[in-house]
Amino acid sequence: MPAAVQSDDAASASSPGTQGQLPFPPVTREHILHCSYHSWHPKYRTITPKARLIPLNQAFLDYLRADGIILPPDDDAQAQWSDDDSGIFSASDNTDALDDSDDEGEDVLAGWRNIHTAITNTIAELGGKVVPKLNWSAPKDATWMNANTIMCRTPNEIYLLLKSSDFVTHDLEHAFDDTADSPSSTLTKGTIPYHLVLRKAVRQWNPSVEFRCFVRGRRLLCMCQRDLNHFDFLFGLSGRLRSLIQEFFDVRLRDTFPDANFAFDVYVPAPYDRVWLVDVNPWAPRTDPLLFSWMEILNMPEPPKESIDDLPDFVRLPMSMGASGNGSQLLEQMRAAAAAQDELDDNDSSGRLDDSDESEADEELWLPELRLIRATDPEAYNFSTPQYSAHKLPRDVVDASQSGEGLREFARDWEDILAKRRRDDEQLVESSEDD
Repeated sequence: MPAAVQSDDAASASSPGTQGQLPFPPVTREHILHCSYHSWHPKYRTITPKARLIPLNQAFLDYLRADGIILPPDDDAQAQWSDDDSGIFSASDNTDALDDSDDEGEDVLAGWRNIHTAITNTIAELGGKVVPKLNWSAPKDATWMNANTIMCRTPNEIYLLLKSSDFVTHDLEHAFDDTADSPSSTLTKGTIPYHLVLRKAVRQWNPSVEFRCFVRGRRLLCMCQRDLNHFDFLFGLSGRLRSLIQEFFDVRLRDTFPDANFAFDVYVPAPYDRVWLVDVNPWAPRTDPLLFSWMEILNMPEPPKESIDDLPDFVRLPMSMGASGNGSQLLEQMRAAAAAQDELDDNDSSGRLDDSDESEADEELWLPELRLIRATDPEAYNFSTPQYSAHKLPRDVVDASQSGEGLREFARDWEDILAKRRRDDEQLVESSEDD
């Protein structure tokens, strides 16, 4: 949910003393809650990728908020390790030290063992690999802790990502920041029903066909790609994608989502005949406008009120039929539509459109802008700020997390790095004293 790299407009709107520069309507706590995955998923479950939701209790939330990373016992562990400096510790490791401690009976899973079991079972149910997220945000900024991937195979990988993510911390601590509810509102941070979302990981998932769409006043204003790289094939599909996403919005979201203003993310995989709803985002500066700016979106003119379905003598041909390869059926529909139009023309010659009328009709066939990254755009050459750069760590830390086969190797490498740095510092001090 939080913008990975906040735009200048969003930053100015959220900084002290500059409130009101962007003409946002008041952002209510109800709106933020409506955009929570647990709130909208039951209604749109049939049009979303396969996922399971696990309700979280206070004990698990306290575990996520706690300092340090203490992981539950790993039944598959083959070796034991511990590292006092890394902040990462497994309760199944260093058992001698645990036996000598005063907290011999402490159980990491105390209070949320049933959640741990549910996570384990859900991973197995969804094929062994899942993508985790909390109510609004996925821990994409912490993937360096998991070999640069957000896909998880074990509960401990999920806990590691969640506890290392600033995005998840935002969900836990700042979900209702900058909201403008009345004093009578009963919604508080303590009343948020937190859920862990586990989405089935798809190996063929193609981020190039993910798009963010912006809705104002229940009208689809514009859309853009989410992956900030140039994909030449998207330009040939632009018209089809615009029409397909517009139809998806008109049929599925326009009159069913509780708020008139929001943003939503969709996925349109090959053969580009079906749209999947991936996420819903608040209409607020915290949502990243990506290839647009919020000032640009907020000042866009209203789309025409007439939809394609309202135009006279217009025949909608479903795109899915063409993609299915049923050419004969599609051809018959086209012939029937042409025959019907010829009959109308014969019966009422005065109804023919002149050039000016045809021009006006073309203008009425309005579709929202789909903004793509062109080959000449700076983003295509990674001249812009890298994604999640504010949440990244030094190169040696990332290398350490990728050099081994899991957390144990990472802890050993991290200890070596710290020891080397201490030796270098000592040598530097000694050389300066000699001088």
